[in-house]
Amino acid sequence: LPLDAAGAGCPLPPVPMQGGALPPEEELKATVLQLRETVLQQKETIGSQREAIRELTGKLSRCEGADGKSAAGAWKNEVGKGKDTMGDLPRDPAQVIDQLSRTMQTLKDRLESLEQQLRANVSYAALPSDLREMLQRRLGDLERQLLSKVAELEDEKSLLHNETSAHRQKTETALNALLERVSELEKGNSAFKSPDEFKVSLPLRTNYLYGKIKKTLPELYAFTVCLWLRSSASPGIGTPFSYAVPGQANEIVLIEWGNNPIELLINDKVAQLPLFISDGKWHHICITWTTRDGMWEAFQDGEKLGTGENLAPWHPIKPGGVLILGQEQDTVGGRFDATQAFVGEMSQFNIWDRVLRAEDIMNIANCSINMPGNIIPWVDNNVDVFGGATKWPVETCEERLLDL
Repeated sequence: LPLDAAGAGCPLPPVPMQGGALPPEEELKATVLQLRETVLQQKETIGSQREAIRELTGKLSRCEGADGKSAAGAWKNEVGKGKDTMGDLPRDPAQVIDQLSRTMQTLKDRLESLEQQLRANVSYAALPSDLREMLQRRLGDLERQLLSKVAELEDEKSLLHNETSAHRQKTETALNALLERVSELEKGNSAFKSPDEFKVSLPLRTNYLYGKIKKTLPELYAFTVCLWLRSSASPGIGTPFSYAVPGQANEIVLIEWGNNPIELLINDKVAQLPLFISDGKWHHICITWTTRDGMWEAFQDGEKLGTGENLAPWHPIKPGGVLILGQEQDTVGGRFDATQAFVGEMSQFNIWDRVLRAEDIMNIANCSINMPGNIIPWVDNNVDVFGGATKWPVETCEERLLDL
C-alpha cells in the first residue's frame, strides 16, 4: 500500500481511547484490519464493474450487427487493448455509450464535410489519375465523333453543290433549246405559225381544185358552222363547203350560184340567207341550225342578219359522209361542177354540235376568243388540198384589219 493510502482513499476510523493512547502494536493491527477490509471492498467493486463491462460489450456487439461494424469494431479493439486497465475507460457505462455516439457523429460530420468540399472545389488536377485518363478518353471520343460529323456534312454540302450545278446546267440547256426554237419560229422556218393559223386558197373556177376535211360528222340534231371567207368572184362566189352522205348529196350545202342569193341546203331543203360577202374582203360567217322546228340563224361579222324555221324540221344530220371545201358534190365525194366551184380564200372552218350563243359568235368574229369546233376543228393535219389548191400561213384577224 502506498504511504499516502490512508490519506487518499482509506481514512482510518477513529479508535476509542480508553484511558489513554493504544500501544503501537495495537494501532498497527487495527490499521492492517481496516486495510484488508478496504481491499476486499475494492475487489468486489472491480468485479461488479467487470460484469457491467462484459454486459455492455455484448450489447455493443449486437449494435454492431444492426448499425455498423466498423465504428463499433474500432471501439471494441480499443476496449480489448485496455480491458484490464480500468484507467483507460470511463467508469460509467452511460459515459461509454455517450462517447461512442459522439465519435460516430464526429466521423459522419467529417464525411459530409469532405463530400461538400469535393463537390464545391473539385478540379481536374485534383482528380485521381485513372479518372483523368477516363475523361481524356471520353473527350477524345467526342472530338473524333464531332470531326466525323463535320466531314459528313462537308461531303453532303459538296454533293448538294454538284447536284445543284448539274440541275442548273440542265435547266440552262433546256432554256437555250427553247430560245433557239423560238428564234426558228420567229424566222418563219415552220410551215405555219400554229396549227390553226392557215388558209386554203382556191384561185380558179374549175372542177378539180378543192380541199377535203379528213374527219366526218356524227349524227347531229343541231350544229353551228363558222368560217372566214374572202372572194370577189362573179356571178356568185360558188360553194364554200358541202357535206354529202350516201343517198343524199345535199345533206348540208352553203352555195351562192349565179345571180341567186346565198342559200343553205339541209337534206335538199333550201333557205335563203341575207348575207353579202362578194366584195373581196374578209368576212366572218356563222350559220346555226337545230332539228327542232328546223330553226336557223345567219351571222355576218358577228351580227345576226337573219333567222327562220321549217328548214328540214325533225331531220337529224346523217353521219359518215364526206365534207368538201370549195366544191358542190353531186355524188358522195365527187362529180363536181365547175360553175358551182368556190373562188377565193377561206380559213377557220369549225363545226360544233350545238347552237352557239350570239355573244360567243360575236367574240369569235372580233378575234377576242379562240373557240375551235368540238366536232370539226380547223387544224392543218385535218385538211388536205387537191388539184392545185394551196395552204398558206395566215393570221386572219390581222389580214382583216388590212381590209378595213
